[in-house]
Amino acid sequence: MREPLEMATIALVDDDRNILTSVSIALESEGYRVETYTDGASALEGLTARPPNLAILDIKMPRMDGMELLRRLRQKSDIPVIFLTSKDDEIDELFGLKMGADDFVRKPFSQRLLVERVRAVLRRGSAREGMAKSGEKQSRSLERGHLVMDQERHTCTWKGEAVTLTVTEFLILHSLAQRPGVVKSRDSLMDSAYDEQVYVDDRTIDSHIKRLRKKFKSVDVEFDMIETLYGVGYRFREA
Repeated sequence: MREPLEMATIALVDDDRNILTSVSIALESEGYRVETYTDGASALEGLTARPPNLAILDIKMPRMDGMELLRRLRQKSDIPVIFLTSKDDEIDELFGLKMGADDFVRKPFSQRLLVERVRAVLRRGSAREGMAKSGEKQSRSLERGHLVMDQERHTCTWKGEAVTLTVTEFLILHSLAQRPGVVKSRDSLMDSAYDEQVYVDDRTIDSHIKRLRKKFKSVDVEFDMIETLYGVGYRFREA
């Protein structure tokens, strides 16, 4: 059973001890438990042995950078990940989104902003579980042709093959698949996957869509169910 949001465990990975200290204080003051690591290699060991509710990763670190840490984590886990990045790392941001990051916070940042992003990402995961457990009237799974999504178990299959999705990817795909043939604007998909107080730009949604297509094509090269309507948005193809 998932812990209440205020009791969630946050893993913080950064080689800057000032950031480790200040961010830990800010998160702990909100009721979160914080585990800190100063490099990616030690973090991988710790996060694998004791999976947190969410991980905050710096991109540039010794021994193993944040991108490599995320790549290895995604082989075993779909825990939410927020990257800390410099303002000049736009290429890294795009690459990180493609690899399955849930959000980015650019340095220098306010502690309040980071806490809000953490709260928003955790809420998205909790909301997904809450929808699945809200009552017996709600279906435990969504089926659209070869697509099956189980909200309670956070599982997704295509033609019987498992497709591992992050929380954000799951929410975006679920929003599209709920109403096949209906075009969803980027703003609508943002509302489905992000807290209303968190700003993300169009590029973020586009990157998540590209990541979704890549994951499904890895199990079915002919997958073409997510359609782009240029200048409008996306839709899940009607069977």
